[in-house]
Amino acid sequence: MTRIGVVTFPGTLDDRDAARAVRLSGSEAVSLWHADEDLHGVDAVVLPGGFSYGDYLRAGAISRFAPVMTSIVEAAGKGMPVLGICNGFQVLTEAHLLPGSMVKNDHLHFVCREQQLEVENVDTPWTREYTRGEVITVPLKNQDGQYVADEHTLDELEGEGRVVFRYRGWNPNGSRRDIAGICNAAGNVVGLMPHPEHAVEPGFGPDGARGPRTGTDGMRFFTSVLHTLVG
Repeated sequence: MTRIGVVTFPGTLDDRDAARAVRLSGSEAVSLWHADEDLHGVDAVVLPGGFSYGDYLRAGAISRFAPVMTSIVEAAGKGMPVLGICNGFQVLTEAHLLPGSMVKNDHLHFVCREQQLEVENVDTPWTREYTRGEVITVPLKNQDGQYVADEHTLDELEGEGRVVFRYRGWNPNGSRRDIAGICNAAGNVVGLMPHPEHAVEPGFGPDGARGPRTGTDGMRFFTSVLHTLVG
């Protein structure tokens, strides 16, 4: 069975949701603690949302120095699929696995809402089961969700097709060029602010075409990586 590691830092709060999404997709969820020095033979890693180390200094700034991150950076460099969600995205930028930074929302308020995203890159292990140009809905909840980068970096991301998701309907945090998610040059590392793990099970996700709480647009993140790994 495919084994997907889910990392828990002190202050992480969406690790159980991410682990449930992994299990519902058909993979085995493996708990990884921030102090672990190895990845226990997992095939991919999810860095879930929350407030790792209380977001002291900067969101994700301390987490980059956790022992488990040394192993994740090394594994990512060898092609292991890594997904960072919300605080996990912040950690990936702090660890320099993804370019740019996350800062306070431009309106300086915490935001929690159902958010539309347009899928722009379907060539990553986490997005292969989506269609380019497809609009999906997943929950969003953040305070430090504004993605920023210099113009050269933004142009590079655009030119190389590394913008994976873009906000549609409303930019909830002022992110540059409406960017909601990006990937590294190899495509195996993906980070995004919204929470696909909260849209995997009827009755608990956003409103969908079939009625209230029926949205499961986030499930394909987890089935995508499963099918990528098993061929």
